Amino acid sequence: MRVLLGEHDDLGELYAPPDQPWLRVNMVATIDGAATGDDGTSRSINTGADKIVFDLLREQADAIVVGAGTVRIEGYAVGRKPLVVVSRSGSVPPTQREAEPGMVVMATVASAPYLDEARGLLGDDNVLVLGSHRADLGRLKDELVLRGFRHQLSEGGPHLLRDLLDQGVVDELDTTVVPRLVAGSHRRITDGPPLDVPLRLTTLVEQDGSLLARWFVER
Repeated sequence: MRVLLGEHDDLGELYAPPDQPWLRVNMVATIDGAATGDDGTSRSINTGADKIVFDLLREQADAIVVGAGTVRIEGYAVGRKPLVVVSRSGSVPPTQREAEPGMVVMATVASAPYLDEARGLLGDDNVLVLGSHRADLGRLKDELVLRGFRHQLSEGGPHLLRDLLDQGVVDELDTTVVPRLVAGSHRRITDGPPLDVPLRLTTLVEQDGSLLARWFVER
């Protein structure tokens, strides 16, 4: 389905997740594939249309899943939805250390050097150990569902998206391609060893040159 953002009466219906446990990932990139702008963040390539859908997907989510590096680089503040931080080190980002109990969940591994610190800051119940050296992201998805977080939204970054896809955890990828070219050596929306994941386009939305797509992962 191709629609204009301003011509659809119910954008929430257009992007509504299925009534089942569901993990979607939302990413933005330029025409030439850059996932960040000159400042090293995605904010410098965002558009108004992207912000509308970004806010909508957050509203529809029960929890937000983000890599620790992205939390730091993008300067995530404490939000209204629980934030699940995926980190091999177990280090809680500075912006999340004063969050109310239960609003930050750390997903990490047994070998994490800051595991004890994370437990002290967040509480044992909010630190999920999902393997010895590599996080089992399928277990993470299941653990979050058990906590009542059926609709999960990940905002990357590129390393986490690649790992989520590699482990077969992603149900949906939402992308915004903005009408800009930036060249340079910016990262793409996936970063890491090669993989091959087929997708099926379900919705394409256009507004002021921004192309916003819903892709379902083919099983």
